[in-house]
Amino acid sequence: MRYASIDPALFIINRKRLVKELKPDSLVVFNSSDTMPTTADGTMPFRQNSDLFYLTGISQEETVLLLCPGFPDEGKREILFLREPNDHLEKWHGHKLTKTEATAVSGVRTIMWLSEFDAMFHHLMVMAGVANVYLNTNEHYRAEIVVQTRDARFVEWCQERYPLHTYKRVAPVMAKLRTVKQAQEVKLLQKACDITEKAFRRVLKFVKPGVMEYEVEAEYTHEFVRNGSRGHAYTPIVASGRNNIILHYIDNDKKCAKGDLLLLDAGAEYANYNADLTRTIPVSGRFTRRQKDVYNAVLRIQRKAMGLMSKGMVYFDFHREVEKIMQAELVKLKLISKTDLKKQKPGQEAFRRYYYHGTSHMLGLDVHDLGNMHAPMAVGSVWTIEPGIYIKEEGFGIRLENNVVIRRDGVDDLMKNIPIEAAEIEEIMNSK
Repeated sequence: MRYASIDPALFIINRKRLVKELKPDSLVVFNSSDTMPTTADGTMPFRQNSDLFYLTGISQEETVLLLCPGFPDEGKREILFLREPNDHLEKWHGHKLTKTEATAVSGVRTIMWLSEFDAMFHHLMVMAGVANVYLNTNEHYRAEIVVQTRDARFVEWCQERYPLHTYKRVAPVMAKLRTVKQAQEVKLLQKACDITEKAFRRVLKFVKPGVMEYEVEAEYTHEFVRNGSRGHAYTPIVASGRNNIILHYIDNDKKCAKGDLLLLDAGAEYANYNADLTRTIPVSGRFTRRQKDVYNAVLRIQRKAMGLMSKGMVYFDFHREVEKIMQAELVKLKLISKTDLKKQKPGQEAFRRYYYHGTSHMLGLDVHDLGNMHAPMAVGSVWTIEPGIYIKEEGFGIRLENNVVIRRDGVDDLMKNIPIEAAEIEEIMNSK
C-alpha cells in the first residue's frame, strides 16, 4: 500500500461502535467490492467497499467480515475471511495477505480462508442462536444502482438459504457511525487535503494561456501520486471559459485561453479518505475587474456560510440561509434586481438562475459520504462548503470549496492553508 500504516485501534473501535448498535443475538456480514470488468479481459482499478474498509482497514478483494458478538466462543465473534494465497496467484497478481498480516492490519484475531465461509456461516446461523441477521446494501441517497454488488448477491443467497431468520438493514447503522469521524480519520482527511494543497500550488505555477485542460489535470495527478495518493478522489473537473458554468464538466480537453477563468474541482485520495477542493483561477494570472468582483462575492458567501455552519444545525436550514446571502450578493452584482425579488415565487427564486446546486455534502471514505442530511450536524462530521455563481450570459462561473470538521464551537477548516484570496492566487501565478 502507498500510505503509512493505520493504527488498527481505529478499526477495532469502529467494530465495537457497530456492535453496540446491534440487537441481541445478532450476526452481521460485510462483503468486499467486486473487481469490475471493462471489455475483453480488462478490469477497472479495485476500490474497496467503504464499509468493509471502515471496519477492517483491508483493501484486498474477495474479503468478508463476519461479526457475531453473542457467540459463546469469543474467538468466533469476529472472523475475517480472505482469499487464500498460492504460488500461481502470487506469480500473476502479486502478494496477498497472510493471516498474520491481516490481523496486524485489522486487529481481527480470527482469520479464515474464504473457502471455509459457508460451513462457518451455516454453523453460526443454525447453532449460535442467531435471531437477527444484519446485511449490507448501498442506500446512499444519490445512488443509482445498475450493477449488482457482492453484498446484494449475498442478500439474495442468504435469504433463499435461510428464509426464516429475521433480516435487518445495517446501512442506516453504518451511516450513523461513519458520520462522526474519529480523530485518526480526521488526520487521514487532513493528509488528503495537504496533498491536494501541494497539487494546487503546483498548478498555480503551471497554468498560462495555451495549456490544455488535460495538461492541468496531469499536473494534479503527478503531485497526488508522488505524495502517496492513488490519484484523484473523483473524476476531476478542469473547466476553462464557458465550460465552468457546467457543474459536472469532465471532458477536460479544451485549450485554456487568455482572459478566461479556469475552474478546478480536484481532490486527492489518501488511504481511501478523500479531499474535495474547488478553486477558480485566471488563466492569464490576473482577474479582470468583473471577474474579481464576482470572485470576492463567492468568497464572502463561503466565509459567511462557514460562520453559520455549526453543531445541531440541519443542512437544509443551513442551505436556505446561504441562499439568502447569495441573493443579497447577486443584487450587489446587478445580476438580479429588487424588482426580481418582488416578482419571484417559492421554488422559482431569481437567484436560482445563477446558483443551482447545494452548498454542502458530507465527506469521508466516500466523496459524497454517508449520513442523514435531515439530522442535526454532529460534532466530528466533515462537510464541504462550496457556493458558486454561474453567469451564462457573461460566459464564466466561479465556485470555491473547502472541507471543514464540525467542532463544539464552530468548524475547523482542513483547507485553511490552501490559497483562496484573489490577491494571493495572482501573486503565486505571477511569481518566478
